[in-house]
Amino acid sequence: MLHDVFILLGVTGSIAAYKSAELVRLLRKAGARVQVLMTPDATRFVPPLTLGTLAESEVLTTVFPENEAGSWTKHITLGLSADLLVIAPATAQTIAKLAHGFCDSMLTATALAARCPVMVCPAMDHDMYEHPATRRNLEILRGYGYTIIEPEHGALASGLVGKGRLPEPVHILEAIQAFLHPEKPLVGEHLLLTAGPTREAIDPVRYISNHSTGTMGYALARTARDWGAEVTLVTGPVALPRPAGMRVVEVTSAEEMNQAVQAHLPVATFMVAAAAVADYAPATVSVQKIKKKDEDLHLALRKTPDILYNAGLKKQPDQILVGFALETNDAETHAERKLLRKNLDFIVVNDLSIPGAGFGTDTNQVVILGRDGCRHELPLADKQSIAAGVLRFLVPFLGRR
Repeated sequence: MLHDVFILLGVTGSIAAYKSAELVRLLRKAGARVQVLMTPDATRFVPPLTLGTLAESEVLTTVFPENEAGSWTKHITLGLSADLLVIAPATAQTIAKLAHGFCDSMLTATALAARCPVMVCPAMDHDMYEHPATRRNLEILRGYGYTIIEPEHGALASGLVGKGRLPEPVHILEAIQAFLHPEKPLVGEHLLLTAGPTREAIDPVRYISNHSTGTMGYALARTARDWGAEVTLVTGPVALPRPAGMRVVEVTSAEEMNQAVQAHLPVATFMVAAAAVADYAPATVSVQKIKKKDEDLHLALRKTPDILYNAGLKKQPDQILVGFALETNDAETHAERKLLRKNLDFIVVNDLSIPGAGFGTDTNQVVILGRDGCRHELPLADKQSIAAGVLRFLVPFLGRR
């Protein structure tokens, strides 16, 4: 997503500076070249060596580095060559300096000289963030054309709870990607998306489930959001951070997911069912933990609600319904039957027998089959790229609706 993009990352003296290491790692993983600029106070929280090692470049802290003849103009050359300057975390002090043109560090001097866009991610205690001086300084920066990423609400270093937390690095990465790739082909669309596994309780401590991690579904949710869609994500239990900028409905069982889908389906313009729903659940759930005995345990199972079939029954003529099918043999044949039986418009086929596809991997390879007989193949790629490929395929059909 950020291949060969040159990003300047400014890090200031906030306890949230510890998150900058993960942000550098994510930026590098996305393909960006990263140059870290630290204020002197930031080095008290995170060693420059740590960030420099992750960025694979020397960290710069001063306009006049020792023993580097002629390097005092680096703040000019960096500001001319970068694609984006991101300041995360940005303290109240640095925000005030940026607003009023102070340039007493490599970071603030580069910001003053930069011709590239500037993104500021404030991080401070709630009362500092809400102080009129800080609010006014942020408005000044907006007037300069800076993009301000609002802090999140939560527990703060002071022990208080409020707005002021630096967003999680993955959320900052998403904001950077959306800013640099402002493709918005889904404006006006409302996506209802299911993701992750379901868990069907056996007793208070055991359940039936599957290996789904939700990675594919969450990639679809983030891409749709970045492309301008309103997104309702109905998610089973996963270990992934909840994506920002969308409605997230957390469920556990297939019955709960079915109820959530039925509740939100009427307002959706299209639905993508990427969840791996358990087909069966225990017929009865023990209220106490089942004790291990000498004899075998036999569980009676009942069918769970068919969420996609139920959605297909209530699908409006102008809605587009997309399912996923994970198969281990004769993948496209089984998927075509599912497509017709459940009144789907398209089905995305995963073949678990293909290396690098399916559950628990960072990559996927899929084939999209249409009710009209069309077939579109997406070769092996990371799941974020596959998500973009699936949605890009759907865009023209949404436009014809």
